Amino acid sequence: MMKNPFSLHGRTALVTGGSTGLGLAIARALAAAGAWVLVNGRDKAKLQAAVASVEEAGAGAEGAASALPFDVADETAVAAAFAQIAQQHGRLDILVNNVGQRDRRALDAFALDDVRRLLGINLVAPFDIARRAAGLMQTGGRIVNITSIAGPISRGGDAVYTAAKGGLEALTRALAAELGPRGINVNAVAPGFFATEVNAPLVADPNTRQWLRQRTSLGRWGQPDEIAGAVVFLASPAASYVTGHLLAVDGGYLAHF
Repeated sequence: MMKNPFSLHGRTALVTGGSTGLGLAIARALAAAGAWVLVNGRDKAKLQAAVASVEEAGAGAEGAASALPFDVADETAVAAAFAQIAQQHGRLDILVNNVGQRDRRALDAFALDDVRRLLGINLVAPFDIARRAAGLMQTGGRIVNITSIAGPISRGGDAVYTAAKGGLEALTRALAAELGPRGINVNAVAPGFFATEVNAPLVADPNTRQWLRQRTSLGRWGQPDEIAGAVVFLASPAASYVTGHLLAVDGGYLAHF
């Protein structure tokens, strides 16, 4: 028996989109479990503030953090970032593919260039980053893709995001099948409705609060920190026999009708 099967002490993790919202909460939790967290983002000011926050969270567990600024949709920048990881750390133990972008519009309102851009950010970029990460992983490596409950279910006016997240869910299974023989586990976390900065107008809307009370089992918004435990579990030795799995963190949204 492991003394602490949830410990990430001595492991190096990359969290894309880790400077705000769910990404920051995940980065803080990984550091609190003892990991060295490479926090990715594009806004350098936000990134520095995030690194300070992640380091604070990891202080009691010997976790640490550093900034790794790059645009996940820029193939050249991604290649340079992974070369830097290889040079400075020699390996990568954990990848959290968190970056995502949403654009709610009717089908006819999308130009195909918009569709390609969104698929690039939400699906092509995670594919590229995952395969590069796998190249730096040893047995025990972990990839966690942040998908959405908009993968297994859908609503009108959200076709591109739903298609991309559904694709990322399928990619998770495909990567689990391909990388399993190398000792790398690949799983996904599907968030429901979380009270992040980007959702602030909806969080403040009493009609949305009332709808969530009726639509989710727990009857409320999720708080960003509440996604962190699921990711730490999937990244840890405790999940050594879990791969190809989609874990919904949604307050019971998918289970409730």
